[in-house]
Amino acid sequence: MSARVPPRKPALLARGSWGETRRIADILRKETVGGALLLIGAVLAMIWANSPWADVYEMARDLRFGPEALHLNLSLATWAGDGLLAIFFFVAGLELKREFVAGDLRDARRAAIPIAAALGGVAVPALLYLLITSGVEGAARGWAIPTATDIAFALAVLAVIGRFLPAALRTFLLTLAVVDDLVAIVIIALFYTEHLTPLPLVAALVPLALFTVLVQRRVRSWWLLLPLAAVTWALVHASGVHATVAGVLLAFAVPVLRSDKAGGPEAGPGLAEHFEHRFRPLSAGVAVPVFAFLSAGVAVGGLDGLAGAFGDPVVLGVAVGLVAGKPLGIMVATWLMSRFTRADLDEGLTWIDMLGLSILAGIGFTVSLLIGELAFGPGQDAHVKVAVLAGSLAAALLATVILRLRNHTYRRIHQLETIDRDHDGIPDVYETDGSTATGR
Repeated sequence: MSARVPPRKPALLARGSWGETRRIADILRKETVGGALLLIGAVLAMIWANSPWADVYEMARDLRFGPEALHLNLSLATWAGDGLLAIFFFVAGLELKREFVAGDLRDARRAAIPIAAALGGVAVPALLYLLITSGVEGAARGWAIPTATDIAFALAVLAVIGRFLPAALRTFLLTLAVVDDLVAIVIIALFYTEHLTPLPLVAALVPLALFTVLVQRRVRSWWLLLPLAAVTWALVHASGVHATVAGVLLAFAVPVLRSDKAGGPEAGPGLAEHFEHRFRPLSAGVAVPVFAFLSAGVAVGGLDGLAGAFGDPVVLGVAVGLVAGKPLGIMVATWLMSRFTRADLDEGLTWIDMLGLSILAGIGFTVSLLIGELAFGPGQDAHVKVAVLAGSLAAALLATVILRLRNHTYRRIHQLETIDRDHDGIPDVYETDGSTATGR
């Protein structure tokens, strides 16, 4: 009879269970590729928008198509923001539900620290933005722009830094980004819905309910599910609520755990994991890069144009919020939680690692650009785009410097996390600390 493993003391940067670590590593590989494509899309957009053919880029963004009778005669840029990003938020919703139902976040002690860090990373940049833009007419609408973390962009930076970053750092960043996505969804639904039409919103409950019934019965037939999802999306769009919210509602309907033949729940992957495997490559490889390509293009106008942009309090508010507010909020919230829970950093890690990770979370690209468009409207958010791009780039460079300084330590931890003396497929460190309990 094996000895009972005592519960682990909560850690600020814990590697988690072996099952979660392996699953997160798979997610991060896909998101890293998506991050590289996102960067390519953004760079191409910037080059095109500042070339002699800039008018062609704007014409492509403004190209309209779709049925007018269904309120879907939209520009190409709007289709990317409302349509393609619904796929992104569908995958984010699946990941969020997975974490809280079957992942390490179902443990309240583990969940408390990254949730607090994410909330701190939303509140402080928003407050800094409002402080800097105080007295500027209409600027307050952009308060949520510097609150988001772009996980794909951040992971692309991690891939450049090196492949030896400890599992604890990657896990904490992904967990924080998942909670960050949930906050972004709530913000978009509550604060960026200007004209609500109740009838389509109520009508959307019908296809959503049918979709829920089918997925709860483990139906995977795309010819049944996709039309219901499309109708739900179209009705939410017609209601005035941002259509990406439909992606989250659909994701929350999907079961995380599979069922046995008797109909009862059974621990193990369910339909959510199946959908995530199918749609994550579409989200990371198509939806987000295309949105970046159609949103990031802004005419800078040379050094004079940049100087003029940074004279705008909105630009300063967004950039300072991302580069300073985001890490400050995460660090303060994490430190307070460490005092309250008496949690320690994992072995080998220090507060400088938390600082590097917090600065990396200041990369706010995809959702920040989306909120910028919602706050100021397409065509009126050029300065916001400059601020998001500049702030995200500065955060990426600062995080790279800090994390690279710790590369020797990360190599040592990586070696420890890959030793498997008994050759059972599970690194020894996950067996000796009792962390194989979840998801082995």
